[in-house]
Amino acid sequence: MENYTVTISRQFGSLGRPIGMKLAELLGIEFYDRDIIEEAARQMDLPLAEASNLEEKERTGLLYMRYPLGKSNIEVKERLYEVENSIIRNWASRKSCVIVGRCSDYILRNEKNHINFFIYAPYDQRVKNCIEDLGFKKEDAMSMIDEVDKARNRYHKRYTHFKQEDLELNQVVIDSSVLGVDGTAEIMADFVKKRFHIN
Repeated sequence: MENYTVTISRQFGSLGRPIGMKLAELLGIEFYDRDIIEEAARQMDLPLAEASNLEEKERTGLLYMRYPLGKSNIEVKERLYEVENSIIRNWASRKSCVIVGRCSDYILRNEKNHINFFIYAPYDQRVKNCIEDLGFKKEDAMSMIDEVDKARNRYHKRYTHFKQEDLELNQVVIDSSVLGVDGTAEIMADFVKKRFHIN
């Protein structure tokens, strides 16, 4: 069987990350999420917190202090995307894997053995997930959903010109509130196995 890659885009609070982890476990393949930004930060010799901040914000005082002679934060941000792009392509070519976020849906869109899922959930359920699974207070959960969704969509649109939920990039759109983490991952695993003819 040739290598294949499953990418996951998701709304904040839809439990896309734990679903992705469970999916990788069910399929017996690698799971990548934070590993990508950690490796990119290592290659660029950036503190992890600084690299993570660059994925979501256009300006950071830390970068201006670090590069006082004119290496703009925009240049570093563009370089970060290029490095992450290279890491995603490299890791996806080595072995079958599940990759969450970081425009991987777009980066791998033309690969032969690739499928992308977009995971969403009703707003009230996402608030509930943030409270019960992430330990947020209700007000903080609502604020985080708004802020993170906007940040992810800005990032995705900046580099792909598509919204995360755009049907042109997503083969399967699924509401995680219907079956929960395990049930959603099981449905996705069945779909992947049929798509790639895995026994």
